[in-house]
Amino acid sequence: MRILLFSGKGGVGKTSLAAATGVRLAQRGVKTLVMSVDPAHSLADSFDLGVDLFTSKTSDPYPVNDFLDIHEVNIQREIKRHWREVSGYLISVLRATGVSDVEAEELAILPGMEELSAMMYVNQYRREDRYEAVVLDCAPTAESLRFVSMPTTLDWYMKHIFPMQRTLIKAVRPIANRVSPVELPTDSYFANVLDLFQKLDGIDELLADPERTSVRLVTNAEKMVLRETQRAFVYFSLHGLNVDRILVNRVLPASVEDGFFNTWRRSQAEILREIDEYFAPVPVRRVPLFQQEVLGIELLELVADALYEINEDPASVGSRERPYTFEKIEGVYQVKLRLPFATKGEVGLFKKGNELVVQIGTLRRHIGLPTSMAGLTPARARLENKILTVEMKEVA
Repeated sequence: MRILLFSGKGGVGKTSLAAATGVRLAQRGVKTLVMSVDPAHSLADSFDLGVDLFTSKTSDPYPVNDFLDIHEVNIQREIKRHWREVSGYLISVLRATGVSDVEAEELAILPGMEELSAMMYVNQYRREDRYEAVVLDCAPTAESLRFVSMPTTLDWYMKHIFPMQRTLIKAVRPIANRVSPVELPTDSYFANVLDLFQKLDGIDELLADPERTSVRLVTNAEKMVLRETQRAFVYFSLHGLNVDRILVNRVLPASVEDGFFNTWRRSQAEILREIDEYFAPVPVRRVPLFQQEVLGIELLELVADALYEINEDPASVGSRERPYTFEKIEGVYQVKLRLPFATKGEVGLFKKGNELVVQIGTLRRHIGLPTSMAGLTPARARLENKILTVEMKEVA
């Protein structure tokens, strides 16, 4: 199953391009699902279906045609389906603090629940071989990064904290419940967490496989949008995902000759040159600004025509370069990371346990080291040609 993850700054047109990609894949006879992971769903609106998928009573994907389904993740339904014990305990704690029932139910929706629910569906469809391609219409960049980092974070929690926490609470629960104003979580709470984790088993390897998963960054020909796209490119690379295309949406077409747009045209031309230079050799595609809002299958087909060549497979991998690799050169172990746009002053790194920690600004990436390198420590690092090379050596 091929996964195409569409991400970018809010308002750049991710949903339209994701939907158009799904339409083109379906036209090619590929069984496709377009799934919205953005809490502010607009996928059904993009297809102009005249139905509200968010308020429908089913959690199943909605069939658009024989080869295309769409799905908007409804967190309220997912809580009842997957998060019942976790949500129930959080609600009881909030109620004990004096929060009303309705407000407690709203506050019990923790950040990440929607993203994890979407990942469970993706993993389920992979196991079932239900779809040949899944197109993910993600939330704006920051939430997308949380989406892709969740498996690693949850895996670390389940291995290092969960067993100890579960054992400790089980031991002190009888005494603590006598004096605490709120009862400690029951073992069914921890069983629910473990069940959720098991449903995500293998999703981290799936996301990190460049042959299976690709990130498509959607941007506009505007300076502020481009800067966020550059940061997103770095962060996705740090998280081990393959960015294989940059999609520039709403480019002024040559047919627009009104003098009012002259300044916009010059500005876009400058930004487009900058985009081509920055992201090379990653392919850059341009989609023109349409005369009207893109709604419905017919207009989405026109977007697909602008986005892809006539015989092009939208699921093909545009770039296969891995964001980091492990090597041994002349007896020296090296970790190499692809860090476009980073400068020496922005990059920090240190060793923690069996992990190499790389930091850019406020973002940290924990890279699990192979067994042969786990006992080594960073000795020297250099940033050349957008590649950070960290030499790992034994401590004298």
